[in-house]
Amino acid sequence: MKIAGVRTHILQAALSEPLASARGWYDTRTAMLVEIETDQDIIGWGECYGPAGMTAAVIESVAPWLMGEDPLRTEYLWQMIYARLRDHGQKGIVIEGLSGIDIALWDIKGKHFGVPVHQLLGGAQRTHIVAYATGLHRRQVEDPTRDLAEEAARYVDEGFSAVKLKVGFGVEEDALATRVVREAIGPTVSLMVDANHAFDSVAAIRLGRMIEKHDIEWFEEPVPPEDLAGYRAVKAAISIPIAGGECEFTRFGFRNLLVSHALDVAQPDICAAGGLSECKKIADMAEAFGVRYNPHVWGTAIAIAASLHLLAVLPPHTRSSPIPLAPLLEFDRTENPLRQAIVTEPIEHSRGIVPVPNAPGLGIEIDRKALVRFARQ
Repeated sequence: MKIAGVRTHILQAALSEPLASARGWYDTRTAMLVEIETDQDIIGWGECYGPAGMTAAVIESVAPWLMGEDPLRTEYLWQMIYARLRDHGQKGIVIEGLSGIDIALWDIKGKHFGVPVHQLLGGAQRTHIVAYATGLHRRQVEDPTRDLAEEAARYVDEGFSAVKLKVGFGVEEDALATRVVREAIGPTVSLMVDANHAFDSVAAIRLGRMIEKHDIEWFEEPVPPEDLAGYRAVKAAISIPIAGGECEFTRFGFRNLLVSHALDVAQPDICAAGGLSECKKIADMAEAFGVRYNPHVWGTAIAIAASLHLLAVLPPHTRSSPIPLAPLLEFDRTENPLRQAIVTEPIEHSRGIVPVPNAPGLGIEIDRKALVRFARQ
């Protein structure tokens, strides 16, 4: 079997209302999908996190290197692309492009052997994954705190046992939002906060100390990803576990995070950090360092499916506990017209639980009409 074609699909959809995280306001959602075709008519699909036009350019530049290669040689192809671009692309856009290629190759491999990807990754430890609801962005409303409380309560009513709040809008405002959301969801639902690296360590420590009393599951990206000293300072100063890694790439980048003891929870994005091949290696490294692993997920059903397959094979955080604590799926609940529209059967939750796909490959079928409908003009 040989690779016969590599294509990119840039998708875009307008939102009904703008949303804000600490990174700013946005009114559209985009996605960049990778389609790899073989001479046996097996097609694999991947997705790239990051700026769609830039990751598409990476794919289009790399595509000639893949033509005629055996798609089952996932490790060889990963190493070949990485080595050729090592001088220019150890992090960032290049690795995001490589991630989409790698996911598509695993999809092909599973379809070729007639088994789900999780079987090829070592076999599933679980068939269903507990999800946490990511949402709670800021909106242009008269009473933002009331809006956050109502949204959080809806997630609990839907059955989610954990929710994540966006912070990074100022220490006082964030402390108020955290208190309001905690009151809305009650004491038994887990609450995470995500600053999207909005703070320096001084502000992050101040906020952390103000919200510790609200039993926070983790404080995500409190400081910029380059500031490992800041991560260590925040981690040492507060009792809340520190999470991060969505802006880090490959096992080499995560090696530095782990060796520096900067994190309690590692969060590589499969569509950014190097694909399934690399993120399984990162997960194994995290286990060796005693660091929990909960991947960042912010994309379409392809990203969700790839994350589910990896989550299915990971060991629990607490192996010897009577009720082992398993890794969680980040389940984005913000508006995204692309997320489920691109597949013929959406990946949905039931009371906050998401089944792991069990069909060959990633276990999803792409709706090509949706690719046409959402194609960026």
